Amino acid sequence: MSANSAIKRAHSCAAEPRQAVRELHAGLMQADLGLVIFFCSSTYDLDALADEMGKLFAGVQVIGCTTAGEIGPSGYCSNSLVGMSFSSRDFTSAVGCMPDLKNFEFSAGHGFTQDLLRQLENQTEVVSSTNTFAFFLVDGLSIREEPVVRTFQSALGDIALCGGSAGDDFKFERTWVYHDGSFRADSAVLALVNTAVPFKIFKTQHFLSGNERLVVTEADIARRIVTEINGLPAAEEYARIVGIDVNELGPKHYATSPVVVVIDGTDYVRSIQKVDASGPLTFFCAIDEGLVLRVAHGVDLLANLAQTFDRIREEVGPITLTIGCDCILRNIEMIEKHQKEAAGAILEHNNTVGFCTYGEQFGGVHVNQTFTGIAIGRLRDVCDD
Repeated sequence: MSANSAIKRAHSCAAEPRQAVRELHAGLMQADLGLVIFFCSSTYDLDALADEMGKLFAGVQVIGCTTAGEIGPSGYCSNSLVGMSFSSRDFTSAVGCMPDLKNFEFSAGHGFTQDLLRQLENQTEVVSSTNTFAFFLVDGLSIREEPVVRTFQSALGDIALCGGSAGDDFKFERTWVYHDGSFRADSAVLALVNTAVPFKIFKTQHFLSGNERLVVTEADIARRIVTEINGLPAAEEYARIVGIDVNELGPKHYATSPVVVVIDGTDYVRSIQKVDASGPLTFFCAIDEGLVLRVAHGVDLLANLAQTFDRIREEVGPITLTIGCDCILRNIEMIEKHQKEAAGAILEHNNTVGFCTYGEQFGGVHVNQTFTGIAIGRLRDVCDD
C-alpha cells in the first residue's frame, strides 16, 4: 500500500470555527484513522473549534496548537485551520499532555515520557530511533520550553524529537495547545509515532555568527529579560552593534540581525522578542548572565531552504509530508525581503503542513529563527504512480 494513502492533508479558510472543522474533517477522513495533528489561528473561537473537533474526531487521537500563521497545502496562510491525518495501518502512535508547566519537575516529565513509550511498545513489536519519532507542541508563552524539551529528550534516549512553540498571531497574550478535546495553556503535548515509512528529523537556519562579542552582564533569567550587555543598557548596545538608532529598533531588525550563542562550534539563535519601554531586551529563549552572544548575519534564506529539502530527498526519496515548524521571525524577514511567496512555493512542493512558531525544538534544545520539521517519505517497496 502506498504511504500516500496513509497520510492526508487538509486546509480550511472558513472564518466560522465549526465550518472550518467540518471542512478539515472532510479532507482528513480515511480508513483506520489513527492520529490527527492540526494548527489553527488564535483568532478562532477556540471553545467552538474544540467542541466541533471533539464531536467529529471522537475516538481519534488529536493534538494541535494555536499559531502565528499557518502553513498549508498552498504554502503560507493566515486566519485558517490546517491539519494532517495518519492511518493506523502504517503509523502507530501514543499521545499525551503534560499540564502545569509552571511547576514542572524533571521526575514528572521523565515519567510522563516513559509512560508514553510503554504505551507505544505495547502496540508494536519494535520501538527504536530508526522507526520512531517524537513531535512536541508547547505553550509558547510558558517560558518553560527549555527544561521540558530537555527532559523529554532525555527520557526518549536516541529517539529524535522536534516541535514548535504555539503562537497567538503576535498578540503575545495567551497561546494554547490542544489535547483530549480542549485547548490548554501552561501545557505541552507529545506524540510518539512508530512507522516503517522512511522519515527524517531536521533543522535548518540561514545565519552565521559575526565576531563582535555581546556579553550579558545583567539579566532577569526567569523572565528572559536582558537589561545590560557589555555593562551598558542592553537595547542601546544591541542597536549600536547593529548600526541603527535605539529608537528605530523593531521586529525587522530582530529578524534580520539576531544574536547567536556558539555551542560546540554550532550557532544557536537566541531571538529577541521585543524591546521594553525602559530599554531591556526580552528574548524568546533562555538567557544567562555571562552568556557570550554575537550578532549574526544571514545567508540566502530561499537557497538554504531549497538545499535542505534537496538533501532530505536524497535520504527519504519523494516526500509525502513535511510537518513544519517555522519561526515567526523568519516570516517577518521573508515579508521584509519579498520572499514569502517563493518560500511558500518550496514548502508547497515538499507537501508541508505546519505553523509559524514562537520558538522551535530540536533534540533536547529550544531554538529560535529556525525551520524544524519531520519529512516523511513513502514505503520503499512502492513505485512511482
